[in-house]
Amino acid sequence: MNAYGYPGSVMSDPLVEARGLVKRFGDIVAVDGIDFEVRAGEVFGFLGPNGAGKSSTMRMIGAVSPVSAGHLRVFGLDPATDAPRIKAQLGVVPQEDNLDTELTVEENLYIYGRYFDLPREVIRRRIDELLEFAQLTERRDSRVEPLSGGMKRRLTIARGLINQPRLMILDEPTTGLDPQARHVLWDRLWRLKQQGVTLIVTTHYMDEAEQLCDRLVIMDHGKIVAEGSPRELIERHSTREVLELRFPVGVEPPPESAYNGMAKRIEILADRTLLYSDDAERTLAELSERGIHPEQTLVRRSTLEDVFLKLTGRTLVD
Repeated sequence: MNAYGYPGSVMSDPLVEARGLVKRFGDIVAVDGIDFEVRAGEVFGFLGPNGAGKSSTMRMIGAVSPVSAGHLRVFGLDPATDAPRIKAQLGVVPQEDNLDTELTVEENLYIYGRYFDLPREVIRRRIDELLEFAQLTERRDSRVEPLSGGMKRRLTIARGLINQPRLMILDEPTTGLDPQARHVLWDRLWRLKQQGVTLIVTTHYMDEAEQLCDRLVIMDHGKIVAEGSPRELIERHSTREVLELRFPVGVEPPPESAYNGMAKRIEILADRTLLYSDDAERTLAELSERGIHPEQTLVRRSTLEDVFLKLTGRTLVD
């Protein structure tokens, strides 16, 4: 155990194990027979667009939505019969902040601590620690309502840590935040990982998944279409570099056949053309030799969005 009371090393047994996991809502199959496991001490991600089944999976892990079919164990326990024992060891950050806006920052943490029946002196000590962690010490006595979106998200995370959970589940933790607030939140989540907290994160931001996750699964239409570390997925499913081409509005871009032999893969999207190559600068030179002159060009490294585009035929953010 470290100074914060969290386990300091990765254990061999998975904290979460799913086999053939299914979630149905009437005739709609939201989660369609997926397999995964989450190991202690890692940041595990569910990446995909809205409607992919990420939130439905998280609600089953959190023991708040029953499993329709398949096998699911959290801490070795069955959510169908051991929900209270599972919830006592979980920290939850929902997609929408559900803070009590009429109370102060400190009062929100204190009341949540009482839900876990923690002694008052323990709660007050934890509040001091968590306010410092969330960079909200100076806002201790402020009401929640006027806080910025980033402050509210950090408070929601601090609240989810009040019971020193073994596992934190965070559903779209940075949706709606500006870039600066997102980076501050990423730093707080990275610190949790360093303290030994296991994190499960859902996101449709590829940069967030690359920044935070040790391993992740890509979901689409309720199924897992790929699994691995961000680097493994990019190496397995994409090239080292991508050349992006943009043509003037009203100008028909060249057909795919115009790029024959220039790239390992070609994607023609509504707003740009993507050429996948291990040497994008060389591809750019060949482009000029063929008399193709886009209005804008960009050479960049491959990302998880490129992986998702290849596997599903669409971009991550719908």
